[in-house]
Amino acid sequence: MLSLAAAVAAAFPLSGHTAETSSDVVVITASRIEHNSQDIPAAIDVVDAARIRDGQLRVNASEALVAVPGLVVQNRHNYAQDLQISSRGFGARSAFGVRGVRLIADGIPATMPDGQGQAATFNLDRAQRIEVLRGPFSALYGNHSGGVVQLFTQDGKAPPSVEMSVMGGSDGTRKADFSAQGRSGTMGYVLDASRFDTDGYRDHSAARRDQAFAKLTFEPDQRSRLTVVASALRQDDSQDPLGVQWSTFQRDPRAGEIDPNDTATPRRTFAQRYDTRKSIDHQQAGASYDIHFGENRLHLMLYGGNREVVQYQAFSRVFQAPASHSGGVIDFDRAFHGAAINWRDVSRFDTGVLRTTVGVDYDRSQDDRKGFENFVGNQLGVRGALRRDEKDVVSNVDPYIQSEWQAGPWRLTGGLRHSRVKVDVEDRFLANGNDSGAMTFTRTTPVLGALYKVTPALSIYASAARGFETPTLNESFYSGSGGGFNFGLRPARSTHVEAGAKLRLAESTRADVALFQVRTRDELVVDTAGGGRTSYRNAGRTLRQGVELSFDTTWAQGLSAHAALTGLRAIYDEAFGNVTEGNRIPGVARVTAYAELAWKDSADRYGAALEMLASGRVYAEDTNREQPAPGYGVLNLRLQAQQPVDGWRLREFVRLGNLLDRTYVGSVIVGDTNKRYYEAAPGRNWQAGFSAQYLF
Repeated sequence: MLSLAAAVAAAFPLSGHTAETSSDVVVITASRIEHNSQDIPAAIDVVDAARIRDGQLRVNASEALVAVPGLVVQNRHNYAQDLQISSRGFGARSAFGVRGVRLIADGIPATMPDGQGQAATFNLDRAQRIEVLRGPFSALYGNHSGGVVQLFTQDGKAPPSVEMSVMGGSDGTRKADFSAQGRSGTMGYVLDASRFDTDGYRDHSAARRDQAFAKLTFEPDQRSRLTVVASALRQDDSQDPLGVQWSTFQRDPRAGEIDPNDTATPRRTFAQRYDTRKSIDHQQAGASYDIHFGENRLHLMLYGGNREVVQYQAFSRVFQAPASHSGGVIDFDRAFHGAAINWRDVSRFDTGVLRTTVGVDYDRSQDDRKGFENFVGNQLGVRGALRRDEKDVVSNVDPYIQSEWQAGPWRLTGGLRHSRVKVDVEDRFLANGNDSGAMTFTRTTPVLGALYKVTPALSIYASAARGFETPTLNESFYSGSGGGFNFGLRPARSTHVEAGAKLRLAESTRADVALFQVRTRDELVVDTAGGGRTSYRNAGRTLRQGVELSFDTTWAQGLSAHAALTGLRAIYDEAFGNVTEGNRIPGVARVTAYAELAWKDSADRYGAALEMLASGRVYAEDTNREQPAPGYGVLNLRLQAQQPVDGWRLREFVRLGNLLDRTYVGSVIVGDTNKRYYEAAPGRNWQAGFSAQYLF
């Protein structure tokens, strides 16, 4: 292997050093202890601040995460439904929000106990880095951990500074961001507020998003640290363009689906007629305290928040008759809180080092949920009669232990987590069938991993784990036949195995490869979807097999390259209903790829990059009989510049998306009974921005 490294180094003479390609990238998500990523027996990638910030609006996590292998982050261009995130195929079926993938921000869960999360709560303007963990070690985060996406925001530091950013682009897109940060003595602070507006690429897709963020850090002595974070997200009446059928997409990708029951001339779309929209008001705060006893450490964390959502859906009037239907207006008020405690112990022996973390996580959410008809008389898109009134409580208590033994070239890791998820439903609308009841899911998930450093530049590893996913509240609200709360769903159980290699060539080139397989029983799949309601069922067995490759390098003259390739075979390994064994799991592409060639001058004043993104075709339903979303490839270009002027630091960027003006489906809505599966991505588009930072 040394001769191979020497040959490659001779063929590609390297110079320079960047945080993105250096061999000393530090991660904590897999082991809960700071480690060089090359010493972790897991597939984990770090997206640094430069990739998050440079040449981006910093509105959607998809902007930064597109370059991570194994992870697919689809921007629906629909701010009423948030991003679609999947890791090795987990989470691909989500009709809105994120499920199957664990989201964490500054150590605080952005995923609720039932497994549903919202990436829109991430503050990308102050992000320091994002760690993306895939594969077996994700199981150490419990329920719905097909992968883990963890965001870390920057700490306040000296000298203090203030910054203003103004950005805009196609389709009436505009954003303003204001921030301040600094450090005084033992206290650091970061403050940020932004407003984002867009008229939307698709018809009826305008949105406004206001975000606020604050972070305070205190270090009363050399061994203690207190971190307090608070954030808020508000969206008022973000329009929902809905999906469309294939014929409509072919006719006009920006158009909505015409409602054939509309009596107006010309006929309006479903989105227009029902004025489909969503409002979100989300606030949360949390605090963590770390105290070190030599190499040992105690970690405490508390958090809490509130989320209010009002959503107006569209469905045919025929669906308004059944008493079990909760209506076309969803209105819930969620209070959530949680706590965590863990202890890290480091014991050193003559033969090696043993590091052990023992902890417990507790999370709870309570929804006061109501449903209303979305009409009054002949007027549609307004709040009508009450159709649902219930209280839904989900909680979990998860103790865990994780240990690693380091001796010479070996790193051996094991972990165990016991999850207990409880769901309580109190139906207060007796005419709806009195769907009160409870479900309790318990599962112990073990993880084992081993890494061997063949040379200082080459590590090989293998790992295995058991994981599980409970049905989310949204997946349990309806049963296919009776229509009431579905207490019969079972959690999906999976077995993960992975093997990989991590190669470092010189100081500025790295290559990672991971081979994986996941077998799942009782996979949760769409049963019926239509009329504003979706029910789910347990299928048989599924199989996911794949390979992930990533490569980073920096050459002389400021040139650098990054590439990520994922091949994923995701199939039903057992027939069920009218689904044949071997059918592709919907929402999952067989191949996705990203490549980037970038340049910056030696003084870091100017930069440019050409990006390529490609995806294979994606099926939208389980039988694979309907038209799949075709594969596509797009090119993007970004240009950036910065200038120091006295105490000021000025930055500018221009971004040109979809240079070749390709027409393609950006995301699909899995299993829609009305066959309105397809959500179009924008054609050729542009973005530009200016920021001014003043350092005191």
